[in-house]
Amino acid sequence: MTKPLSSPFFNLATFRGWPLRIALVAFIFGGWTMPSLGQELNCTVTVIAPQISNVDVSRFDALEDGIREFMNGRRWTQDNFDFEERIECTLQLTVSEAIGSTVFKGSMQVQSSRPVFNSDYNTAVLLVNDGEVQFEWLDNSNILFNPGQHRDNLSSLLAYYAYMILGMDYDTFSMEGGTPHFLQAQTIVANAQNAGERGWKASQSKQNRFWLVENHLSQTFRPVRNCLYNYHRKGLDVLYTDAEGARLTMAEALIDMRSTNRIRPGSYNIQVFFLAKGDEIINVFGPAPEVERGRLLPILKQLDPGNIQSYDERLG
Repeated sequence: MTKPLSSPFFNLATFRGWPLRIALVAFIFGGWTMPSLGQELNCTVTVIAPQISNVDVSRFDALEDGIREFMNGRRWTQDNFDFEERIECTLQLTVSEAIGSTVFKGSMQVQSSRPVFNSDYNTAVLLVNDGEVQFEWLDNSNILFNPGQHRDNLSSLLAYYAYMILGMDYDTFSMEGGTPHFLQAQTIVANAQNAGERGWKASQSKQNRFWLVENHLSQTFRPVRNCLYNYHRKGLDVLYTDAEGARLTMAEALIDMRSTNRIRPGSYNIQVFFLAKGDEIINVFGPAPEVERGRLLPILKQLDPGNIQSYDERLG
């Protein structure tokens, strides 16, 4: 999922997060140029159906093309992105069941990443496995989305995760900078409350689309959002020039999440955070002095109990 941080410089032109991204590039190079108009996402889409034998493969190929066009061809914000500034993300849709000829069920994995300053390393920001995916797909149809209504489950699913990707990315560049995008995702959830498909309602699960965005916007989870900013912008982005100071900031950001965990232990959002960041945290703090590792280790085991063995083996 992740790789070590010992990597050469990356092109500053790829530094994301409007308007901070553009301001940083202008500051570094001593000039100001207006960015060209462009879409925000560079989404690699894969649709697989390993258990489906009674549906022509070409239908899933067409679905893959349709999703790719929907994610990458639509302008999701009013911000301007250069081509190389687009947010790198992947979406894998696994179709596991065909209900009739046009309705399908399966799962979706959504990942996004952003570059780290002074390196060619891309850090994972969001990694979600959504096991409650059901949608209708008609041959030769277009995926259409209306922000004011729930037209169909496929368009709402894709738009929801597009806004979650944007929100998470923006949160890593400015404190709570992703709020407008999370609010868009929350509106999609609200519009889908009468949908027959699962994943949109609070009562259906504590780990679904409703709770992912609901938690993220709540006061209780503010330390998680603060961590996204401090861990990335004040930690990873300065790791090359000040490794000790960066690790201290990252450790403090992680430790601060304890307040959320005390109120909502084992919450979905904290699980999602460590699914994306667990290996990376080990890579960053593995070379740290014993006193640093010893201070952070019990916190990591408390916040991410599913990886206690890994933390003990590599940080203990």
